[in-house]
Amino acid sequence: MTDLQSIKTRFGIIGNFPALNRALEKAIQVAPTDISVLVIGESGVGKEFIPKIIHGESRRKHQPYIVVNCGAIPEGTIDSELFGHEKGAFTGATATRKGYFEVADGGTIFLDEVGELPLQTQVRLLRVLESGEFMKVGSSQIQKTNVRIVAATNVNMMKAIADGRFREDLYYRLNTVQIDMPPLRERKGDIHLLFRKFAIDFAEKYRMPELQLTEDAINYLENYAFPGNVRQLRNLVEQMTVVEQNRSVNSVKLAEYIPMNAHLPAVVKKESQGGVSSSEFHSEREIMYKILFDMRNDLNDLKSLTSELIKNRDRSDLSSQEQNLINRVFTPDASAQNQNSLLYFENNPQTSSQSVMYSGTGDNYDDVEDVEIEETKEDSLSLQNNERELIVKALEKHKGRRNKAAEELGISQRTLYRKIKQYNLED
Repeated sequence: MTDLQSIKTRFGIIGNFPALNRALEKAIQVAPTDISVLVIGESGVGKEFIPKIIHGESRRKHQPYIVVNCGAIPEGTIDSELFGHEKGAFTGATATRKGYFEVADGGTIFLDEVGELPLQTQVRLLRVLESGEFMKVGSSQIQKTNVRIVAATNVNMMKAIADGRFREDLYYRLNTVQIDMPPLRERKGDIHLLFRKFAIDFAEKYRMPELQLTEDAINYLENYAFPGNVRQLRNLVEQMTVVEQNRSVNSVKLAEYIPMNAHLPAVVKKESQGGVSSSEFHSEREIMYKILFDMRNDLNDLKSLTSELIKNRDRSDLSSQEQNLINRVFTPDASAQNQNSLLYFENNPQTSSQSVMYSGTGDNYDDVEDVEIEETKEDSLSLQNNERELIVKALEKHKGRRNKAAEELGISQRTLYRKIKQYNLED
């Protein structure tokens, strides 16, 4: 069996992280067989190396190797791309065409982003996996193919199955062997090795001196989250090779390209609880706003309940706990509870409300009466003004480009459009 180091050298794979070595070893082990393989990993981790290794180490290595990006093919044409079509099968089908499964007969097909396949195509793919049979679009003739399938995805497949976006039987048929590719942030010891490899490659490509990292720059890279994984690191090195005049790179210079706070922890999405799903929130800021407004509504409900107690119950019916609660809600300063005070209460935050005016001493509530007052909106206006100011600044910064402003604010474009209309910012 081919040893691990020779595989790394042959395919240009850099790194010694144990999880990476384990993934490569599994690829070498399953290569001589014909079982299907599912490669799991984040975008940019290098999942495409696994099917190349499997094909290159298999008995099919002299047969066709075809890569299909399932997420890049329109839903209306993907069946034709994979399985072919007959002349006249649909508008524009002016000739019979072979699909990838027919062309790759005897070889290997790599289905990248397999989690993006439409459900109808998933049914056809399952039939190929189980029996090796397929039919062209517009044909009733069954054809046979002998193809090894390796698939890859960065989608959470179990969630996709639960959401009805991916067939469970197809998942288990593809996932005969699962190979997990680790993200770059877990491969801290490999980051500098990869940087040096890319620096040498791009220095040679652009005929420029090689970039060198200082000690603090190495530490900076090893503590960066790298949301784009190896692909992001490669693009970073290429960009700096071309742009930077000083070939010695320190952490300050790196921070100009990849700020440490550019990849903040994301809010973890959970399933619906109590009838409210976290998917309705598009950012931490919206969640915070909702919490603040919920707290405000709760306080209004508490004030309403307390007002009813004051108006409808005799002082002798109030417990000491209820009296303390009333004092806390209707007295601005707890230390001044024995002084005369004037308090305003919003009975209904959604409409122009009636409020309760209380004038008394100590626990004497006999002089409470209803009066009409102007609704106090200071807290609400403060939140609205802050929100309006943030939106205006974001739009000015990005010169009116709403998609960029929405990304800056951490909200969806739909939410931004609604807020622009709400605050009359369309001009």
